[in-house]
Amino acid sequence: MDKLLIGLLGVVLVGLGVFFFIAPALAERQMNPITRPPRPVSDKAKALHMQLQTADLHADSLLWGRDLLQRSQRGHVDIPRMQAGNHAFQVFTVVTKTPKHLNIERNDDQTDNIALLALAQRWPLATRHSLFERAMYQAGRLTEMASRSNGDLVLIKTRQDLEQFITRRKQGAKQVAGLLGIEGAHALDGDLNNLIKLYQAGFRLISPSHFFDTDIGGSAHGLQKGGLSEKGLQWLKQMEQLGMVVDLAHASANTINDVLRLATKPVVVSHTGVKGTCDNNRNLSDQQLAAIARNGGLVGIGFWDTAVCDDSVEGIAKAMRYTADRIGVQHVALGSDWDGAVGTPIDVERLPELTQALLDVGFSENDIQQIMGENVFRYLLQVLP
Repeated sequence: MDKLLIGLLGVVLVGLGVFFFIAPALAERQMNPITRPPRPVSDKAKALHMQLQTADLHADSLLWGRDLLQRSQRGHVDIPRMQAGNHAFQVFTVVTKTPKHLNIERNDDQTDNIALLALAQRWPLATRHSLFERAMYQAGRLTEMASRSNGDLVLIKTRQDLEQFITRRKQGAKQVAGLLGIEGAHALDGDLNNLIKLYQAGFRLISPSHFFDTDIGGSAHGLQKGGLSEKGLQWLKQMEQLGMVVDLAHASANTINDVLRLATKPVVVSHTGVKGTCDNNRNLSDQQLAAIARNGGLVGIGFWDTAVCDDSVEGIAKAMRYTADRIGVQHVALGSDWDGAVGTPIDVERLPELTQALLDVGFSENDIQQIMGENVFRYLLQVLP
């Protein structure tokens, strides 16, 4: 009997070891693949890319528990690969809850994929039942990484922070920057008083919803797909007062219409596709693109198949070409969705391949400078506090 108990205990301990120390890495490796082998990059594209100040509006890298200061063999983004790919600026967006069996058509909020991942990664007990605490924990991780990066990573919270960072980059510094965002205002835990706490923790971008409707606004993938609620109207006003970016990624058509009708500042759609090259419920129509342009906003074109109906940099460049031709290159940006439980054709280190693809579809060097980063920097210098 003692031997049986010892054996069972050993099995349990092995199982716990796999769950806590191996399973999260295996999950990320499976869910965030690089889908294409490297493609040739011309000397012209390489030289141009090294002159760029690049910026991307969306990566979920904080979700997976990696130390982003260390080069990894999995996932899409870490600081060493950002530096190797001459990638200057990344919006690190935190995910606090997604539904099981998520899809782009119809989801409710009754299930929680993130709870098991958080348990496996040994997140603090407070995150078990609080989406707000999940956001705060992930923000704390990025802040801690910046503090021990020896200046390689800096967090952007204000216009002055960004101005100083851009100056250092132009002087040749290899420093990279991050800005904190949130996918879905359910991270408020239903309390608008938490918005100022998130702001104080460094968050500067929030979307009203993610894969399900929230008490702030409808999701394109929710059950009701409604517009801004009464609470959502207050949220929008407070976001603008704080100098926080309103992100319409995943928002329902009704929510997009409401925000664009009421917003007094430009918005972003951090990661999306366009129906003109990839017609599905996830992506923006020509009418929505035009409305965002009239608002002065930015459209971040995604790198994954649902966004561009392709898994190549050529597909990404095609979507960017379509968008620029309809609303102007000044409204187009990178919105990779790196590390977002999607496959992408490149990781951040291979970003020069996209520069090559943009040249191949006829963008000028000035156009590419805008798309690859200058549009994001110009926008943030306008809206940040």
